Amino acid sequence: MKKKADKGLLIIILALFVLGLMILFSASGIISLENMGSPYYYFIHQLLYGGIVGLIAFLFCQKVDYRGWKKFSLLIFFACLALSVLVFVPGLGFKHGGAQRWLAVGPVTFQPSELLKLGFIIYLAAFLSKKQTFNTLIPFLVIIGLIGGLMAVQSDAGTLALIAIIGIIMYFVSGAKIYQIAVVLLVYLAGFFALVKFFPHRMARFTAFLNPGVDPQGISYQINQALIAIGSGGLFGVGLGNSYQRYNYLPEPMGDSIFAIWAEQLGFLGAIIVVVLFLLLAFKGLRVAKRCKDDFGSLLAIGITSWLVIQFFINIGGIMGLMPLTGIPLPFISYGGSALIVTMAGAGILLNISKHT
Repeated sequence: MKKKADKGLLIIILALFVLGLMILFSASGIISLENMGSPYYYFIHQLLYGGIVGLIAFLFCQKVDYRGWKKFSLLIFFACLALSVLVFVPGLGFKHGGAQRWLAVGPVTFQPSELLKLGFIIYLAAFLSKKQTFNTLIPFLVIIGLIGGLMAVQSDAGTLALIAIIGIIMYFVSGAKIYQIAVVLLVYLAGFFALVKFFPHRMARFTAFLNPGVDPQGISYQINQALIAIGSGGLFGVGLGNSYQRYNYLPEPMGDSIFAIWAEQLGFLGAIIVVVLFLLLAFKGLRVAKRCKDDFGSLLAIGITSWLVIQFFINIGGIMGLMPLTGIPLPFISYGGSALIVTMAGAGILLNISKHT
């Protein structure tokens, strides 16, 4: 029976959306002034091309019955894979920071891997919710392998790790046997060693994680500057807009390092606000999944919730030195229109599922 959407979940999503724009505004002023001649350029760009479009995507997805996505799940998944392949086509794809991850169509740029996260979750939820009469292990590994190959070539280990974690969570919840989970973990482990062997720069990040002092002006520079920013914030912070690290000290101050800038400005209390909002999102999302009587809806809710919350903790874990840096953005907060649009679309689908619990 269709009910009203979960108001608590709606408030959490909108709070993260608004807070994300506020954090970006406070972190992007200096780099925006230096690069574009205006301290407001990146904020306005994010608001217009990420925020407004993201809100439209959110409103659309929370209105559309989530069960409709199941019919088109295979088409959505292959479309996302096709877009990820197009980044290698000359004239369409382009590099940034040494990684080939973006599409450019005129003045519009887009990162297909962001859409692939949501497309993968929709398809895997549809696939695992069917009453299977065959072993799902091989098809599951093929799906992960397709995505893994694309992400490895794009040098996007962060997205690959995130999708692998989401995948095994959904696979486990769907009723996979212990031996199947063990096989998947062994394949993951083999994939990790393959990445380290064929992409040695990944080992450099792992080395920086184990010993941040190994090369303070090289591979360890970002993590050291991030820890300085977080430590400088203390309990109450240096004040909103008063960050010192955003003055070209900390790399990617409005990207994957943005949480460190926020912790410097608002201190431990400001950081806790963000953490609590994501923990509440996890609680609400998992409750929606538990209350949904439809297997597809339950798996979809688990997948979307896992995606947003795990990506958050991977990001802040890396920037706080608790795990290797991955370069993946902070959901709702980091600069990037495509990431914000897809995040809001996923949140809209989750809110729609809450109407049918």
